[in-house]
Amino acid sequence: MSSTLHPMLNVAIKAARAAGAIINRAALDVESVRVSQKQVNDFVTEVDHASEEAIIETLLTAYPGHAILAEESGRTKGAQDSDFVWIIDPLDGTTNFIHGFPVYCVSIALAVKGKVEQAVVYDPTRNDLFTATKGRGAFLNERRIRVSKRTQMEQSLIATGFPFRKGDDFPSYLAMMSDIMQRCAGLRRPGAAALDLAYVAAGRTDGFFETGLSPWDVAAGSLLVTEAGGLVGNFTGEPDFLEHKECLAANPRIYGQMVPLLNKYSKFAGAEEKSLARQNAEKLKLSRPAV
Repeated sequence: MSSTLHPMLNVAIKAARAAGAIINRAALDVESVRVSQKQVNDFVTEVDHASEEAIIETLLTAYPGHAILAEESGRTKGAQDSDFVWIIDPLDGTTNFIHGFPVYCVSIALAVKGKVEQAVVYDPTRNDLFTATKGRGAFLNERRIRVSKRTQMEQSLIATGFPFRKGDDFPSYLAMMSDIMQRCAGLRRPGAAALDLAYVAAGRTDGFFETGLSPWDVAAGSLLVTEAGGLVGNFTGEPDFLEHKECLAANPRIYGQMVPLLNKYSKFAGAEEKSLARQNAEKLKLSRPAV
């Protein structure tokens, strides 16, 4: 831990590293990890729970008066009337983890009166530590990071997450992907939204979009992006997106080119835009060969 960092960020780093140690130990014998299913294709492991417990214990030992919002335990821990809320995803990318696919991370953010002010995204497989304090910039392993400088979509690498649960709107997502894929240099689906956002902040990708996300998926990563000079919002470009279940992040120039492509697929779009999105989805369905 560094004496130059904000004290609350130092505690979050300590919590993230403790969780990362648990995840790395379990990854040595991932076949023995107990897995259960929250719903179709939505997994949780004993590692998620152990990681979350370690994070919460570390945070509440330092700040017992703070509130907790965590993926597995919800709001059951901490002082829930506090203005200080720790938003935790103890293992983002669980499906990757249980398959031994090394793309997953720990995500911890601190929101103060609804605004994210501290962020840690820790990749235990690479020992990559992404951190940010509001107004102080974003860092990877204590080195300052910035979003990419690319200005054209056709030169850009874009990350996303595919829908995978029963009831998800697959036709609309295919239409969305089609709109983006035809205009960028490549589309990637790593499988951990918090890490996707960290990569936008570090300039490793130029943009990211996904629907169906919860606050713990995007809280920490969103601060990394904005502190690295990028923009984050919903698909219509509105910056107050944390509870909207859709996220778009990119460097400013690419963000400006992605909003017009994605806004018609937003739940906050107008009737005309939504009609256009339905037409695009219908065209894709009609163009698919019969099985």
